[in-house]
Amino acid sequence: MLQNNIETILKANPLIPVVTIENLGQVEEIYEKLSSQGIKCIEITLRTEFAWEAIALFKEKYPDFQVGVGTIISPEDILKCVKLKVDFMVSPGLTSSMIQQFDFSGIPFLPGVSTPSEIIRGIDMGWRIFKFFPADLFGGAKALKVYGNIFKDVSFCPTGGISQENYQDYLKLDNVIAVGGSWLTSQ
Repeated sequence: MLQNNIETILKANPLIPVVTIENLGQVEEIYEKLSSQGIKCIEITLRTEFAWEAIALFKEKYPDFQVGVGTIISPEDILKCVKLKVDFMVSPGLTSSMIQQFDFSGIPFLPGVSTPSEIIRGIDMGWRIFKFFPADLFGGAKALKVYGNIFKDVSFCPTGGISQENYQDYLKLDNVIAVGGSWLTSQ
């Protein structure tokens, strides 16, 4: 099963809010804001000391949501995701020690890439769907259009610089399956 079936999650959720939670009191507010927009998916980043608690709270309180964890940077992060039974994992990049953990976790995952070499390495692992990050720094929609000509069987979920003003430019591309960004909670 390709990347533990990440494609199903991305096809069902073309807009993925990427959220950094500063305190546990934000969880309900974020849930309400996203639910009011018809969004039932969230990527909570591991950028604060409250992140793991917020992920556990979100999973417990809102089982109707698909809760993902972003900024996965180590095998230990993957093991914590398994323990919390999160719905998907997102990494800004990849290390050799993470590759096997991702596959064996049983959790859908989205490995981060930005260069052709990283994409080819992922293809060599049998993967076909990647996070393109940081999209704005690595050429944005123009780069993905070029990658579409080179990597015909690869799809992307770009994040990093995606906004209300440009997300549709990305979603128009044949090789973009979904987009992620923080603008969805700042509206």
